[in-house]
Amino acid sequence: MENRNSILRILTIGAISLTIFNSCAQDNFGIESEPEAKKVKFDVKVTREGTEIPGSAITRGSSYESEVNKIATMNTEIPFGLIAVDPESETVIIDNQAIHNYAHGGYTGLFDAGLWEIPVKMQFSAYYPYVEGVTYSEGKSSYSIPYSAVETEAGPLVSKTVERAIQQLNMVPFEFQHITNDIGFKIADVTPDKRLQGLIHLRKVTAYKVASAGVFVNDLALSHGVWHKQAYFRNVVVFEGDELVGVGEANEKFIGRTALVDKFSQSYRYYAIPDEIKIGKQFIKVEYDIDSFTLNGFEYPRLEGVVAKFMLYGVLPDNVMVYGRQYTFHLGLDLSSVYSEITFSPSVSEWETRIYENNDIF
Repeated sequence: MENRNSILRILTIGAISLTIFNSCAQDNFGIESEPEAKKVKFDVKVTREGTEIPGSAITRGSSYESEVNKIATMNTEIPFGLIAVDPESETVIIDNQAIHNYAHGGYTGLFDAGLWEIPVKMQFSAYYPYVEGVTYSEGKSSYSIPYSAVETEAGPLVSKTVERAIQQLNMVPFEFQHITNDIGFKIADVTPDKRLQGLIHLRKVTAYKVASAGVFVNDLALSHGVWHKQAYFRNVVVFEGDELVGVGEANEKFIGRTALVDKFSQSYRYYAIPDEIKIGKQFIKVEYDIDSFTLNGFEYPRLEGVVAKFMLYGVLPDNVMVYGRQYTFHLGLDLSSVYSEITFSPSVSEWETRIYENNDIF
């Protein structure tokens, strides 16, 4: 008989159901058993500080987008990992089980039927997307998730711990939250002299020293996690193209992959592991061209490949990125920093002090 002495879980969109069915043959552990049929429902949602995010129901597709926030949710075509532990003995009941989507938009996982006869409460935890190499630390009530942005393009999610009695198990409400940062940019021409505005063409934007690999340790007892020191950094090319940069705050644009765009949801954003900002380490490199112009009878030729660097140190509070938050950095390009021989107004634009905005938890 197919799927002998196992529990069949069928996870459906929105309200995710899991069915345990009878078997009368020998199971994978060589134990004869005829478990009572059970039905377990998984209610899955993505929350922001305990409040469900509008539009974050589990749907086919990799993300939910709005005018304000870009919410990475769960793609039903990608499995998530499931862990269950006996909190008293710290015995791992379900050890990093990959819950796959097979048919009809649902997920199916196979479990040893004998495990469900243990008369204890279990601590359930889940994370998305599934990865191998997840380990449980006995005595610490936590498990570790290795993460690499190169291997996993979507920002990972981790659920709050749910405790349920096995014999009374009928529903497990998983609430997933983000454990990385979502980063993007806006840009404007902040040249104060009106005679020199509107001459800048954006060509390339690159983020340097982006933390992109590490281990997230999720505490089952506290439903709180911490990132261990990452050992891999990469440079992320955010934009490549040729776009005229708008002048002033009213014409500031989000930076897309190949164009400057009006909407947050159209911008190009990347995920990063929260990292401590250090002097001279993380920075944004902006490459641009300047059209030729005439001023006070002098002709200034077109300049290509002009470089501006925006250091992140001193920009974020305490120079620390908080996981689960989105950051949009505001970049202001000023021709006065290029043509030093030209006298400009000494006023300082707000753009030079308001470098970033925290888009709240995502």
